[in-house]
This record gives sequence, C-alpha cells and structure tokens, in this order.
Amino acid sequence: MDFSTREDIEAPLDRVFALASNFEQLERQVMRHGVEVTRLTPDDVAPTPKGGKSWLASFRFRGKARSAQVDLTRYDPPNTMVYTTTAGGLRTLTTVEFVALSRTRTRIGISVELQPQTLSARLLVQSLKLARGTIEKRFKVAISNYATEIEKRFKRQA
Repeated sequence: MDFSTREDIEAPLDRVFALASNFEQLERQVMRHGVEVTRLTPDDVAPTPKGGKSWLASFRFRGKARSAQVDLTRYDPPNTMVYTTTAGGLRTLTTVEFVALSRTRTRIGISVELQPQTLSARLLVQSLKLARGTIEKRFKVAISNYATEIEKRFKRQA
C-alpha cells in the first residue's frame, strides 16, 4: 500500500534540504507529538550516501505501547532521503525527494510504502485500505503543514 504527495515551497533547494535534514529539529518535532525518541547513532556521526543514522521511537498506538526503529538508509544531498521504519511486522519505506523548480522555489515529494512482513501486519494494512480515502487526506494535510513549517522556518532565518 502506497501514499504519495507533493508540495511546493517558496525557498531555494539547498535551504529546504538543510531544513528538512535537520535531524535534531525533527526529533524535537516528533517529541511534541508524544513520541519518545532515542538516537541510536552518536551525535557526531554524519550521514553518508548509504544513510547511517538510526533512532528508536516509543509511542502509544491504540492503547498499547509500541516501538519502531527508524533508519536513514539513503542520504543524497540535496536530492533524496530514504527512511526505513520497522515496527513489529510492518516495514515502511519513506522517500523524500527534493526538486528545484526555480532558484527560489522547491518541490518536495514524499512517498510512503507499507510492506507487511507478518500476518497481523497484513491485517492492519488491509484495514487501512478500507479507510484509504481518509488516510490519504490526513497524509496530504500533514505534508502540507510540514511544507508550510519549512517555509516559515526559512523566512525566519532569511
């Protein structure tokens, strides 16, 4: 099951990529939503083209404590970042692509691919397919809000 969307941001490509790959800011943003984040790689380890950053996220979902490991598996500045998330029997591949539309405008494309590895994960994905329209709307709103936040942070720094 796949979700994808694109948003345009009024900022240059290199600045958008720098803001989107500010991992400390991303950690703080996720923590504001009640997720406990533990960095598995040392702070001084810089990402390489093969990724090299990892986090453990702990959160509550449907009343149960859950955890997920998030790995940055591809890091190609200023074009692409790919994250692989493993939570239980569900593997998620998130690709974030950046394209310069002009010197001052960037398109960010985000796609998420859910890959169930177990029977219970397949049942979860099947139930998500039934609510696909609602989930796609929420996904697009969330990405739109993320793009707006990047644009605001760029304007504050400019």
